[in-house]
Amino acid sequence: MNSTTLIRLSIGAAVAASLAACIVQPVEYRSPPPAAYQPPPSYPPPAYERSEEQVSEAPPPMPVYEQPPPPADGYLWTPGYWGRESGGYFWVPGTWVEPPHVGLLWTPGFWALTGVAFVFHEGYWGPRVGFYGGVNYGGGYGGVGYGGGRWVNNSFHYNTAVTNVNVTNVHNVYHETVINNVTVNNTTINNNASFSGPGGARALPTPEERQVAAIAHVQPTPVQMRHVQDASANTALLARNNQGRPPIAATPRPSAFNAPQVTAARGAPAFGGNAGIGPQGRPPAAPPAAPAAAETRAFVPAREVEPARAAPESRA
Repeated sequence: MNSTTLIRLSIGAAVAASLAACIVQPVEYRSPPPAAYQPPPSYPPPAYERSEEQVSEAPPPMPVYEQPPPPADGYLWTPGYWGRESGGYFWVPGTWVEPPHVGLLWTPGFWALTGVAFVFHEGYWGPRVGFYGGVNYGGGYGGVGYGGGRWVNNSFHYNTAVTNVNVTNVHNVYHETVINNVTVNNTTINNNASFSGPGGARALPTPEERQVAAIAHVQPTPVQMRHVQDASANTALLARNNQGRPPIAATPRPSAFNAPQVTAARGAPAFGGNAGIGPQGRPPAAPPAAPAAAETRAFVPAREVEPARAAPESRA
């Protein structure tokens, strides 16, 4: 065995001994910690939609405005109303909305005078229209129920007697006269009382509306919520700036404030001029006593209403 071979064996033995002395630690692989959950962006409800929200100032009277036609089949009318935030009342334009599901109808929100405070009740979707304070919003919402259209199987049909419809875009129509104790002037919304209670609309829920209140409701869609948020951010819609006559009273679609079909208010009673309301639109110190029987109103088809007949002439 030569010297070269001895050197190689020595080096190999040294390396083997060195490796035997080493303790190889197993490698532990850890997945990175999960990222914190980030919910999708949403639009928080305005302050007036919280059940504890109460204000002492009455909403302005309802303005006079024209209803734009629906943009296409399947849209339902949601009437305009006065919303409320820290800056005061602002107008939420009436608009056409796609319902969250086929077969659902919209129950408008409404303000109610309870004692000496005004409380807002948020609108909702459901299979039937519920109580909305007896407020006559027009466009088919005459105080009780909805006469502007109905579902036929999976299609919504529009009543041209109280709904502004362009038959070029909308084909499912019918004509049925709607009569109640407040005159409905086709598609012109020209009502006054904007709240329920003394000095405003006087109504109690009908038996059917009480049943509707007991069934499950569907909240306003995200598009509707965005519409309210956009309205609250538009200073031209603040009541203190438009004196109760919003320049954007109704839109063909939610948040379409610059669309060609936007309609402006054509008039309104004096700001703060709700009948029975005290100075600056505040409730009177002592609300008038409730009548013996609260009024409830319902739609009556014209064919069920007979014209008044003159008394027979008496002859000598």
